[in-house]
Amino acid sequence: MKFFLFLCSLLLATGAAAQAREVPTSIPDENILNLDLSTGGRVVILLRPDIAPNHVERIRTLAGQGFYDGLIFHRVIPGFMAQGGDPTGTGQGGSDLPDLEPEFTKTPHLRGTVAMARAQAENSANSQFYITFMPRTQLDGNYTVFGRVFSGMEYVDAIAPGEPPQSPDSIVQARIGRNVPPPPPSLAQSQAPGGEEDVGELSTQLPAGIGLGSAASAPAAEGPGAAPAAPTIVDEDGAEVSATAPAEAGEAAAEPVEEPR
Repeated sequence: MKFFLFLCSLLLATGAAAQAREVPTSIPDENILNLDLSTGGRVVILLRPDIAPNHVERIRTLAGQGFYDGLIFHRVIPGFMAQGGDPTGTGQGGSDLPDLEPEFTKTPHLRGTVAMARAQAENSANSQFYITFMPRTQLDGNYTVFGRVFSGMEYVDAIAPGEPPQSPDSIVQARIGRNVPPPPPSLAQSQAPGGEEDVGELSTQLPAGIGLGSAASAPAAEGPGAAPAAPTIVDEDGAEVSATAPAEAGEAAAEPVEEPR
């Protein structure tokens, strides 16, 4: 009897965990970006039009055009970030749309933060974006954050590293909305890595960095050579770590800072 009760409680807990991965109904469909990756699964990103309306609109437009479908992650640095969105796959390309003016805020670079890559000029962002693996607070206020991974971070972690990778992973398809159908089986390139990971407990409460509140603007970086970024992370329990402190004991000061470009 005790075992039966234990089994029931385990099943209920599993069901609750699965339900917690559903995007909250308070998030509008147009603020949900789905990236189906060649690493085997879907990455769900919550977009932040409240802090970067022009960049979010650019992502919506390009995803709606199918622009990102098939593009590789051309620059992937373990412990830092995965960068993609370049149709040339070299890090030098972009869309045919005009470059964007910066929308810098104090929104911290956390694990799973999604932001626009750019050249040294602050108004050079176009289509390339990056997803941080680890906290990089040095980037705060220097790059436009426009979203954060809500679920599927394990598929980001599985992206092949390199600058460029020898066998780069790609975006199979990028689509906006809720309940987006998966890509055709013919486009699937590999099996999903083991396990699932939620970047935060967002089913009932949106943590800082994803909420719908406003973010104060931060001053632009002083010159193109300003210190790059260091993301802030979410621990295994879904708790956010301060953007200004080491994620955990022993995970202190970042090595020489890299910059998305």
